[in-house]
Amino acid sequence: MRFALDALFADVPAEQVDEAREFYESREAGRGPSTLRELKEARARRPAPRAAHPPAIDETIETAEARVPVRVFTPVAGPPRGVYLDIHGGGFYMDSAAGGDTRNRELADALQLAVVSVDYRLAPEHPWPAAPDDCEAAALWLVEEADARFGTSRLAIGGTSAGATLALATLLRLRDRGAVGRFTGAALQFGTYDLSARTPGGRRIADEYFLQAYVGQVEDRTVPDISPLYGVLRGLPPTLLVVGSADVLLEDNLALAGRLSAADNDVEVRVYPGAPHGFTGHPTAMARTALSGVDSWLRDRIAQA
Repeated sequence: MRFALDALFADVPAEQVDEAREFYESREAGRGPSTLRELKEARARRPAPRAAHPPAIDETIETAEARVPVRVFTPVAGPPRGVYLDIHGGGFYMDSAAGGDTRNRELADALQLAVVSVDYRLAPEHPWPAAPDDCEAAALWLVEEADARFGTSRLAIGGTSAGATLALATLLRLRDRGAVGRFTGAALQFGTYDLSARTPGGRRIADEYFLQAYVGQVEDRTVPDISPLYGVLRGLPPTLLVVGSADVLLEDNLALAGRLSAADNDVEVRVYPGAPHGFTGHPTAMARTALSGVDSWLRDRIAQA
């Protein structure tokens, strides 16, 4: 079987592709911290997240196993039609739930959703499995409490980069608990699905410090809770995979799509031409188009629940 990559390209106006190409040609490529000292310096340099209006409500989920901070947005125009569990990116060692406040406020109001964003613990202070433990706790809280708290049991999940990895790992945990059925969709943007350096994408990031920080103590990194690409992937909710054609992790995202499909899951892949890793966080029209597409996909999943 043979297929062309451009057959998977999302429908993007040519002028948006040209604008994005010019943006990336003039933009200096960055690289994440390579030592603990650089990580701490990078964290200190991070500007304060943009405020959202109305602001999030800070809460702490308490379960028998964990206390997990979350940020909660509810729509201003009426009761939620569903709940979206957001898991932020940042290489497992940077950023916070507050960094997504502006996007999550817009999502809550545009889709009439409650949005719950997880402030999971970061590496290296809290290496694996701290982050997926926190995300699982938040997801289980929603499974048990969403109806009473928000008036709806319709759930969806998503994340970007490391957040997409954690979202998929969370779904695998819930599936194994028999609790995944309440989730109607997963919107995963350019996830890091192999942390073992065995796949093409995994080998390209093998020397990144975030791996040492997050799973440096783990001998076998093909554990699905770390590298979901190696998991048994049957029985998962419909999944949207968003990735750029210039993303270092493109091949692993395509491999995940193939494995999800082979496991008889509903999966849709949208590849954005010329876009690098993290592109939906960049100030381009193509990024806005991609996010609008994610919104529409989530709206459909919630409506079908």
